[in-house]
Amino acid sequence: MDEVLEFSRGRVPLLISIPHAGTRLTPEVEAALVPRARCLPDTDRYLPRLYDFAAGLGVSLLVGRYSRYVVDLNRPPDDSLLYTVPGTGLFPATFLDGTPLFLPGQEPDAAQRAGYLEQVWRPYHATLAQELARLKAEFGYALLFDAHSIRSEVPWLFEGRLPDLNLGTHCGASCAAGLAERLMAVCAAAEGYSRVLDGRFTGGYITRHYGRPGEGIHAVQLELVQCRYMEEDEPFRYREDLAAPTRVVLRALLEAMLAWGREQGRGDR
Repeated sequence: MDEVLEFSRGRVPLLISIPHAGTRLTPEVEAALVPRARCLPDTDRYLPRLYDFAAGLGVSLLVGRYSRYVVDLNRPPDDSLLYTVPGTGLFPATFLDGTPLFLPGQEPDAAQRAGYLEQVWRPYHATLAQELARLKAEFGYALLFDAHSIRSEVPWLFEGRLPDLNLGTHCGASCAAGLAERLMAVCAAAEGYSRVLDGRFTGGYITRHYGRPGEGIHAVQLELVQCRYMEEDEPFRYREDLAAPTRVVLRALLEAMLAWGREQGRGDR
């Protein structure tokens, strides 16, 4: 299991999910990638490092180890569409800029993809579901923070520069309104950081599927622009000078989420 995911159990009712930081490839996928793909440009790089302070808060952490080029952990298992705009599916065939990911005729076949679904996707989601169930049973509610990052400009998907902090709540369906308001207040207080709620990113499969505020499970997604903690072009260097102030904002978001849960008692209002 440790080849597929990394999981650490915490002591508070909050789980951080990081599905897109993985860099492992299967031999078949690695051999079929176009040369440009071999540096894995669409990876949510360094997020486990960026959030490594969370262990000190007692937060549970789940990280996928395989690249989204093998299977996308933030897409539904039936590969149904999540968005009305262009995007990548459960088994991506293109980069985020829409150009082909694989050499002609060398995409993984149906049997290989079925294996990736069973051996990579399902263990991640089984762990995620089990941990949320444990938190709900122990605390009466559970909080899920789905952590992502993206280039600040993705012309194929969106016009212009993205806000720094993109919070998604499935347009209010995945968490209580009060929690979203609390998190947006933290973003507003972060000097120099732009923010938006349910703008271009409203949450992927993880946020939509697991966020059930009526049952006391509240999920939010954060899409953070990468230029706030790293260089967006090769060699994709981590920038501590950029990351340090961003970590302050992330810590404030997690602490606000935990405080909101405590104030709500069961977290279902």
